Amino acid sequence: MDDMRQRFTLYGIGFAMGIVIVFFFLGGKRASCNWMPNDRILNIIERKQLVYGDQIEQNLKEAEADSLDIRAILKNGDIDFSKSRVKNEPCRLYWIEGQGKQSSLLISVELCDSIATVSSLKRLPPQ
Repeated sequence: MDDMRQRFTLYGIGFAMGIVIVFFFLGGKRASCNWMPNDRILNIIERKQLVYGDQIEQNLKEAEADSLDIRAILKNGDIDFSKSRVKNEPCRLYWIEGQGKQSSLLISVELCDSIATVSSLKRLPPQ
């Protein structure tokens, strides 16, 4: 029984030291773990330079939205992978649905190597 207690004690000490080391190295950094595909893609889009397509200004007026709505959707939206074209070359196309200030919006984002282009925006009918 003493042997088992000694093993658990040593394991606990090693585990605690490992936790302290992880917090020491990752404590001040903006480290994040995005395991789900939706979160990973939104994180990739967030890190790219964001460019608005030619039609976006008109689409924003029609949808009664603004660029803050687009930013909010790009941060918290839901990607529709069935509509998206994820194997396109050189730029992948993602359809992202989210809630704006006044209504639900659907935006399309072309994700290239260095930039992400918001190419269209539509206001979704109320459900």
